[in-house]
Amino acid sequence: MTPKEYDHPMVSVIVPNYNYSRYLRERIDSILRQTYTDYELILLDDASTDNSADILMEYKDNPHVSHIIVNRENTGSPFKQWMKGISLSRGKYIWIAEADDSAEPDFLETCVGLAEQHTDTAVCYADSILIDSEGKAMRKRYNHRKGYEKKGFSYFDGKLFAEYNLYWRNYIVNASGAIFSRAYAGQLAQSPFLSMKYCGDWLFWFEMAMQGCVIEVYKPLNYFRQHAHKVTISSHKEGNGVKEDIVVVDIMEQRLPHLSQYKKRLRHGLLYKKIKRLKIDKQQKKVIYDFLSETLGSGISDYYLERRNKFLKWLLPSLITMKRERLQ
Repeated sequence: MTPKEYDHPMVSVIVPNYNYSRYLRERIDSILRQTYTDYELILLDDASTDNSADILMEYKDNPHVSHIIVNRENTGSPFKQWMKGISLSRGKYIWIAEADDSAEPDFLETCVGLAEQHTDTAVCYADSILIDSEGKAMRKRYNHRKGYEKKGFSYFDGKLFAEYNLYWRNYIVNASGAIFSRAYAGQLAQSPFLSMKYCGDWLFWFEMAMQGCVIEVYKPLNYFRQHAHKVTISSHKEGNGVKEDIVVVDIMEQRLPHLSQYKKRLRHGLLYKKIKRLKIDKQQKKVIYDFLSETLGSGISDYYLERRNKFLKWLLPSLITMKRERLQ
């Protein structure tokens, strides 16, 4: 489908889909219900084998829809679809609205409003509520910070956010909960995140944060669906994502020159622990342990350091921990 004649919108909403026909109407309708209406809608299908393409075509006459593109062959990576959408987009900001998620009607209004208050905004992301395959809210909320609701949001220098937050873990766990700068994203056309299958989003947010500020919104505006077909869930069960974790940490360490050796050893120890807890056979674990050693020069001594740090933190308040380093 070719682009419609459409004024340059403030936001480009990209819906990358693969075999999520069950959730597609709910997702697209949650976008069309947004109180903020200055956006174009780019619908992408990565060669689904269900009736997703038929559902997408139901929206072809909606004035917000600028593209509907159905791939003939699957790309094998969700992040290649991200970049395809980014290359087609015309908005100042981009929202990757994953096909199996949903959003509150004021998601865009809130995030765009805050992003516009800071000229160097790279990413603005909101709290997420987990929902199950049927859309029922689960107890856990990602990034919920008790007592921060009254504060509303925080503004962080991106490089500090990368060093003190993202180095430890991916706090922006769901792309559907964030908007980001198209100009900054355009600098990542050759990024290693495009060749990843599991952890590319973590690296993507890191590289975005290194270019501008990050805004954290303390309000649940995004619904992050959990189900058996979720790529992130299968990667944790099978251990397929841990090698990519190691690659991401290696890239971060090359880009963050001020990391202390002690902090790096703690982070390596967490990776070792993650491998240790995988429910895979010993030979499979050995392959990943060897990759950790070859890539980061890390081994079991870093694991023991991390374990010791965990117990000593109660006696020594100055010890580094992921929770203590998180920016306030």
